[in-house]
Amino acid sequence: MANITAPYPASRFRRMRQSPTLRALQRENTLTTDDLIWPVFIREGENAVTPITSMPGVERQTIDILVRNAAKAAQLGIRVICLFPYIEQSLKTEDCADAWNPDNLANRAIRALKAEVPEIAVMTDVALDPYNINGHDGFVVDGEILNDETVAALVKMALAQADAGADIIGPSDMMDGRIGAIRTALESAGHQKTCIMSYAAKYASAFYGPFRDAVGASGALKGDKNTYQMDPANGDEAIRLVGRDLAEGADLVMVKPGMPYLDICRRVKDTYGAPTYAYQVSGEYAMLRGAIDQGWLDRDKVILESLLGFKRAGCDGILTYFALDAARLLA
Repeated sequence: MANITAPYPASRFRRMRQSPTLRALQRENTLTTDDLIWPVFIREGENAVTPITSMPGVERQTIDILVRNAAKAAQLGIRVICLFPYIEQSLKTEDCADAWNPDNLANRAIRALKAEVPEIAVMTDVALDPYNINGHDGFVVDGEILNDETVAALVKMALAQADAGADIIGPSDMMDGRIGAIRTALESAGHQKTCIMSYAAKYASAFYGPFRDAVGASGALKGDKNTYQMDPANGDEAIRLVGRDLAEGADLVMVKPGMPYLDICRRVKDTYGAPTYAYQVSGEYAMLRGAIDQGWLDRDKVILESLLGFKRAGCDGILTYFALDAARLLA
């Protein structure tokens, strides 16, 4: 792209900054409610919420409250909700069998949302960690996280979610080959319309701590996830992984975490031009919310600025716990 600029004073960049109208006229990126996906935590019970200490303002909510909040989110213009279940300890097992139970918490929530708030698209999480007594995204045998056996379980989990009515399946496990296996299974089962948003470049990050509190996986996790999630030092590997998942049938791809990996978002979008998303994860939310609560940051401005940064980096949308706040501000 040619970059021709007249010398000063013929060129004065401040001319186009002098009023809101002129600033808007040359604005390169715009944030709207269409860009927002709202991640929510669900729990068993009725008419109850549980505050998450490490994520101020975020709660685990029962399905009846979720449905009411989803209706409010839809009125604000939010189009997609992503579900994350808090599983009772008694259901956490070595074989993770509740993950593909048609009547598990997540699948009941999907059906309730599709029945009561059909205008909201429902995205799910496909990984074994909420159901795993070991806290890992895959089966653990003698300290090793098994790949192929885990993929077979993830296929069953994805099919159960698609049967329940999920619009978007979100494999977040980082096992090799899972996108191709899930896509093949969905096609064979008649779920040709079910989308896959692959967590294609998911890093072994320190920013996930509050999320693990939210889903009850922190205390259960034995060891770390470095053998299947990405090394934070790597960028080229992320491009290879995204390309692989697109080739296996992913419709949309995600980079996770978000703000520390905006360079990866930009590279993914520039390389493939595919629908590209980022997750402003729990640690990012907790840092910003903590500074907001202390009065160190301007709440409204920092929420919108942080989200606009994802758009500038090439993202088509953002999973963010600030979704409702942002939607109200944009309204």
